[in-house]
Amino acid sequence: MSGPDPLVLFLHGAVSMACAVAGLLFLTYWRDSRDRLFVFFAVAFWVLGINWISVAAIASSAEQRYWFHAIRLVAFACILVGIADKNRRRD
Repeated sequence: MSGPDPLVLFLHGAVSMACAVAGLLFLTYWRDSRDRLFVFFAVAFWVLGINWISVAAIASSAEQRYWFHAIRLVAFACILVGIADKNRRRD
């Protein structure tokens, strides 16, 4: 039985780092504009980064497990809540 593919682990790490950087970028946009939509996007990207870290930490054959999809659902729900909040508010 062989271990995880190093290239796959590297790519999971790169994607999780990109999600973290995107979250920081949206946090910077929030700091400049004080628009809460950017906070929701930052949190969503950080949750997606946590998802990719957990996929890399657990065997890749287990990616079909429901909790990975639940983590992604939380991230996309955060984006939807942010969009609904933006459309509901009057700025």
